[in-house]
Amino acid sequence: MASEALASAGTKSWLYHPVFPDHWERRGLYSLAQWVNGLAFRDIQFSPTGKPVIKIAEIKGGISGQTKFTEQLFEESVHVRAGDLLFSWSGQPETSIDVFWWRGSDGWLNQHSFRVTPVEGVDPTFFYYLLKYLKPSFVGIARNKQTTGLGHVTKRDLENIEAACPPLSEQRAIAHVLGTLDDKIELNRRMSETLEAMARALFKSWFVDFGPVRAKAESRDPGLPKSIADAFPDRFQESELGQIPTGWSIGKLGDFLTAIETGGRPKGGVKEIASGVPSVGAESIVGLGRFDYSKTKFVPVEFFQAMTKGHVRDGDVLLYKDGGRPGEFEPHVTMVGEGFPFDTFCINEHVYRLRTDPGVPQEYLYFWLSSDRAMDEMRNRGTGVAIPGLNSTAVRQLAVVLPGEQTLARFHGEVGKLVRRLLANCNQARTLAAMRDAMLPRLISGELHLEDVERFIGRSV
Repeated sequence: MASEALASAGTKSWLYHPVFPDHWERRGLYSLAQWVNGLAFRDIQFSPTGKPVIKIAEIKGGISGQTKFTEQLFEESVHVRAGDLLFSWSGQPETSIDVFWWRGSDGWLNQHSFRVTPVEGVDPTFFYYLLKYLKPSFVGIARNKQTTGLGHVTKRDLENIEAACPPLSEQRAIAHVLGTLDDKIELNRRMSETLEAMARALFKSWFVDFGPVRAKAESRDPGLPKSIADAFPDRFQESELGQIPTGWSIGKLGDFLTAIETGGRPKGGVKEIASGVPSVGAESIVGLGRFDYSKTKFVPVEFFQAMTKGHVRDGDVLLYKDGGRPGEFEPHVTMVGEGFPFDTFCINEHVYRLRTDPGVPQEYLYFWLSSDRAMDEMRNRGTGVAIPGLNSTAVRQLAVVLPGEQTLARFHGEVGKLVRRLLANCNQARTLAAMRDAMLPRLISGELHLEDVERFIGRSV
């Protein structure tokens, strides 16, 4: 069947006939793996607990508060475990159709995604990169079928796409070269999560739970070096937000902001611009120092150079300010640091760039805005308007606990080191990802020789 499909595709475009080295064996892509589609779940099958139902949203972003769960049991073929290869075949072509390693907990696969198991003689990691190489074909095929914003890649398309594999030893060598870069990127990601957790735990202890002050008030050792412990008072006072350390105050965010501005976009929008300067919005903000550029749109270089607002500097805190469905608002906040490509990066009109007075560290601004208290206040303010979101007045009116300058200086000294390491990891990960993305198509097409790439990787990682 696959051979007949390939024959019928003989007159079709490059979408079905990508470039491969001459010595690789040609076969229909569908024949190189087993492709098991997920199930169409019904609301009646969902429950508060159980295994997660893994949709494209979970494949891309992990388990979240929007994830559905079920206690029911289904066929083993749609049982997803960490390390499984998943291919999402339906959705917005540029951002939804792709291949992923599942790294979450066990769950059940929803429809519109395949669980992919390469056949004997095909290395799974090589096959992952082969599918990554074929993504332009998948996107082009899906875009050709787009009707209401969605496109898809069918079983017939997979049969019609011509793929190729080298001998198993060469597959493994290619997988090793590209996997070395991805392993380093994953290591950086885990390190960054650990560093952020450490910094957030310290922030919560000092400025939410007031741990050092409570310890001193109860005549206990706060467990801090004397130079840091001395920066905290030893008693509390009443405030509009409840008890806070003596000498601290409750203020408004605007009391210590020196900059709050948004970016912009050219008249007519930027949807059709395929390259230029990335204009980042909420969809790109993932976490502290981390961005997902798969949905990023671009502005022309000339527009970027002429912008008077929206340029990003070292240490800026970025806050997503508006958008979403009526009655819903979910703020996103991040911070950028040294090494970020500030000269080729801007924000769009849905993001605020925030900067504080010199006496208030940018790290304090970031961790306060991303705290549960501030997030809840922003959600409440942002959903109480016709168009969900925060105007600049609402942002300036956000409540904030203002510690003493000495305490903030000690916080900057401790957490600043963690944040700088985290942002350096994020920047290195972006560099490695750019190297991988540039190398992958050239390596699999045969434009680059494996031996040259291995030597380069050995020097760079």
